[in-house]
Amino acid sequence: MRRPPVATQLALDLDRRTHASRVAAADRGGAFLATLRLLGLTRIERLRLTRNRNVMVSFSGATLRVHEGYVSAPPEVLRAIVVFVEGRTRAERRAAQRLIVAHPISSAPGTSRRPRTRPEDRPFVAELTRWHQRYNANHFHGRLAAVTLRVSRRMRSRLGHYTCAVHGEPAEIAISWRHIRRDGWEEALHTLLHEMVHQWQDETGRPIDHGSEFRVKAREVGVAPCARRTLTRLPIGSRVTGRIGGRAARDG
Repeated sequence: MRRPPVATQLALDLDRRTHASRVAAADRGGAFLATLRLLGLTRIERLRLTRNRNVMVSFSGATLRVHEGYVSAPPEVLRAIVVFVEGRTRAERRAAQRLIVAHPISSAPGTSRRPRTRPEDRPFVAELTRWHQRYNANHFHGRLAAVTLRVSRRMRSRLGHYTCAVHGEPAEIAISWRHIRRDGWEEALHTLLHEMVHQWQDETGRPIDHGSEFRVKAREVGVAPCARRTLTRLPIGSRVTGRIGGRAARDG
């Protein structure tokens, strides 16, 4: 009769599987980097494949991070990734961003479900909903759609973010619980209005960024037009996805 494995054996097996998975991912990343180099990528030495729902492509120094869904992307999208990194002009990089984030990516099973507001934070959500309606009427002529409002206890470096409708879920604005507690309600409402400008960009077909159109609209509605408030943006599969801005093809 075979004895059942002990805990140390189970842990060892798990470590082996984890190591094998990492090795496989590294091999895929190396092969993908070789493909991009054939298309003209020169400044990148390391490539990491990710499953981040928000950031599609980003680079820092000599390291490039790309969502694993782009491994099988068509050549024009791969060339856009190269231009995003190597492009000499802002216009080139912005055109590449649009092509990158328009490419549909499927989330891995179980990764697309969004966090929910804690029951004790629902009074904050009710008040945010009332202010969203008020700001919509006062600053956007009532044309913005109703969105899900959420208070997030996971957000540490961001004050808030806007997420497009995706995977059958409606668009969402999340506000950091820490931001509310630390900076006060007036600042949280300022962040809400900031994210509503990103909602306006999304619903009017504009890139979601902190560019010139954002700054004009922000001043119009009374929001400080600065990108100090770290922007997140669009999960995979939305009409325009990822984060946009800086050195990342990303969400708002």
